[in-house]
Amino acid sequence: MMRLRQIEVFHAIYSSGTMTSAAAMLNVSQPSVSKVLAHAEQQLGYPLFERNKGRLIPTPEAHRLFEHVAAVYQSVDRLRHVAGNLRESGAGQVRIASTPAFGLEVLPRAITTFREKHSDVVFEIDTLHLDEINTALIESRVDIGLAFDPIGRPGIEERALAKGRFVVLAPPDSRFRPGQAVSIKDLRDYPFIGLNNRGPLGRLLSNYLESSDTELDVVARSETYHVAKALVALGAGVTIADEISARSETGGEVKILPLKPKLSFDIKAMRLASTPLSVAGNAFVEHLQACIVDFLD
Repeated sequence: MMRLRQIEVFHAIYSSGTMTSAAAMLNVSQPSVSKVLAHAEQQLGYPLFERNKGRLIPTPEAHRLFEHVAAVYQSVDRLRHVAGNLRESGAGQVRIASTPAFGLEVLPRAITTFREKHSDVVFEIDTLHLDEINTALIESRVDIGLAFDPIGRPGIEERALAKGRFVVLAPPDSRFRPGQAVSIKDLRDYPFIGLNNRGPLGRLLSNYLESSDTELDVVARSETYHVAKALVALGAGVTIADEISARSETGGEVKILPLKPKLSFDIKAMRLASTPLSVAGNAFVEHLQACIVDFLD
C-alpha cells in the first residue's frame, strides 16, 4: 500500500522524468524526493524506475501503476480545490431557529446582507419558542438557535452576541416626553398591556414588575411583544417590551422610552456543543452579532 506522499512523489517523477524536476514541482528538496521514492520501492518490493544518465526510466510495473495513480492523484487534486473553495466562499447550508422577536426583522436583515458576499450559502429558517429551539438543536434539526436570556441546557453551548434592555412603549400622543426615563409608578394611570411570563424574558419582566410593588391597570395580555406593540400604537395602552421588538418596523408607530431602573438581558446564539459550526455558520454568527449591535446602536 502506497501512502499519499509516496503517490505524489511517484506521480511527479513519472510526469517530469527527473528527481530535480519532481522536487521543483513539489517545492521540496531533491534528497527528500529520493528518500520518499526509495521508501516506496522498498515497501512495494520492486523498482519503479531505472537510472540512466541522470534520467529515471519507468519500469513496466511503474507504467501499470501510473494508470491507477493518475486517477487517485486527480481525485486528491479535486478534493484540495473543493476544500479551498469552501474556505474561501463559505459555501454550504445554515439552519437557524429563532424566537419571533428575531425572526421578523433582525434575522432577515442579517441574512440578506450576509448573502451579498456569500451568495452560495443557503438558509433554512424556523421561528420557534425557546423550548422548541433547544429540542431542535438536540435533535440536530438546526445548527444555530437565537434567543433572549436562554436557560443553560446540558449539551448546548451559548455565545453572547449583545446585551439588550427593556423599554417602555407608549402611544404617539401620550404625555411622555421623548427620551424621558419612565418608572413603573409612572405607568399607574395608564391601561397596561401585559405579556405572558412563560419564556425567560417574560419571567424576568414579571419579577421586575412584582419587585416594584406597584399595581398596574392590566387591560390585555399578549403572547408576543409585537402584538402588544400594535395595541400601543392604536392607543390601547402602554407596555414594556424588549428593544429588538420595540425598534422593529412591525406593529406601528410608538414612543420608545427608557425604563428606570434599567432591566437588561443577554442576546445569545446557541449550538450543539458536540457539533462545531461550519465555516459558513461561524461566519454568519459573526455577521449577525455585528448586525444586532448596529440595530441597537
